Amino acid sequence: MTGALVAGFLAAPSAGATERVPGGAAEAKGVQAAAAKAAKTGIKWQDCPATWGLEKPIQCGWVTVPVDYAKPNGPTIKIAVDRVRSTGTAKERQGSLVYNPGGPGGSGLKFPRKVTTKNPIYTKVAKAYDFVGFDPRGVGKSAPISCVDPKEFVAAPKADPVPGNEADKLAQRKLAKQYADGCAKRSGKMLPYMTTMNTARDLDVVRAALGEKKLNYLGVSYGTYLGAVYGTLFPGHVRRMIVDSVVNPATSNIWYDANLEQDIAFEGRFKDWEQWVAKYDSVFHIGNSQAKVHAQWLKLRAEAKKKPIGGVVGPAELVNFFQSAAYYDSSWIPVAETWAKYRSGDKKALVEAAGPDLAGAVSAENGNAVYTAVECADAKWPTSWKKWDRDNTRIHRQAPFMTWANAWMNLPCATWKGPQGTPLEVKTYKGLPQTLIVQSTRDAATPYAGAVELHKRFQGSRLITEKGAGSHGVTGLVNPCINDRVDTYLLTGKVDAKDVTCTPHAVPAPKAAK
Repeated sequence: MTGALVAGFLAAPSAGATERVPGGAAEAKGVQAAAAKAAKTGIKWQDCPATWGLEKPIQCGWVTVPVDYAKPNGPTIKIAVDRVRSTGTAKERQGSLVYNPGGPGGSGLKFPRKVTTKNPIYTKVAKAYDFVGFDPRGVGKSAPISCVDPKEFVAAPKADPVPGNEADKLAQRKLAKQYADGCAKRSGKMLPYMTTMNTARDLDVVRAALGEKKLNYLGVSYGTYLGAVYGTLFPGHVRRMIVDSVVNPATSNIWYDANLEQDIAFEGRFKDWEQWVAKYDSVFHIGNSQAKVHAQWLKLRAEAKKKPIGGVVGPAELVNFFQSAAYYDSSWIPVAETWAKYRSGDKKALVEAAGPDLAGAVSAENGNAVYTAVECADAKWPTSWKKWDRDNTRIHRQAPFMTWANAWMNLPCATWKGPQGTPLEVKTYKGLPQTLIVQSTRDAATPYAGAVELHKRFQGSRLITEKGAGSHGVTGLVNPCINDRVDTYLLTGKVDAKDVTCTPHAVPAPKAAK
């Protein structure tokens, strides 16, 4: 659905359940029809295509969904899904656990590999559930969209994201408009339907195709917003829901303000990493204080601006590479080691890590196209450049690491040619069971306030806070305080009587320092 929501509540029975959900009348009937059809058809599971890189016993299949739920008999697309069967007995099995990793634009097809690779965190849950992944509409194998030639997308070096003057800003504005125009030219027919609400509707059709009356769901990052929208649209179709590293679902936050909040949080987490690098100065030899490490970061950035490293790594590529350390603790050591090698005269590691990835160009371009299309279609964005300039100039003063890079990434939404809708008011409707919310306090990509906001909106939900930690995506890390509660919830449906605060998971330590 595009445009503003139709006011009121509409009956939307599906797979035997009748309930009242907010949304457009036509879309509500459309998803009901599509889900009923999918429940009859099911999924024809078979070995995955060799090119998908998904080993046996993972199986793959397709679920057909309408492009436009207001026209369920109109054009359709196929959603790629995969699964690995539960490892326990028939008595232990509780259905399917469907996963979304975030983005928007991320593929969930690798989720079943958590079982096939025998990841110990998921051993207990794998006995009870089939692990199901999918590519959301527009992503990967599911009618992928595109905005620019993939080779052009990864070409490097790109302009320094921090503008030095008005001419730099004008050049970036032109690039953003060209990108938006490219999306319209290459994928215009899909753009009006690339919304979170439509992806939530797809998720309900997938649920029905799996033969499940109710959904068991694990969403991370943007997957939490998808879960929040699903829980609002289809409260009676939720059995268990875990959201991990939560997007603030307030309508005012989607999506312009969310990115400004992110800039500030990234600055704080990047400083956390710099302090960690300083702690292990005996290993990395970059600086023995956060201030000294930061000075070396600025020096590296200036060097790359003056002369791109290896001809391909400029400031934009450095920000893209180094931000992974602000996203994930698992990147702390690799990023620091790569930097240390560069400082000792080995440029190769940095060029390989931060330079253009031609092998992954198609996937990277597609992911960015979906990210842009969904965020631009979900909500109305400011069209005034003065507002963008004023806000990002202000935020940059306190958070220079990511602000302008993030601004240019999102600026195509200011000149978007597709419709821009109104975000759904996320709230609790009758039938929604207790959900489990998991969040670290220093998460950069989805600041902690988002978890608090969803906790307020989903009545009866339980919040697990990992205090002092900041990795993005908490449920996949080793922290028994969290892991045990996730297992208990998924296996029994039980949560603690009150919200829980956990101590942080173990911070990485380089081998030489252990």
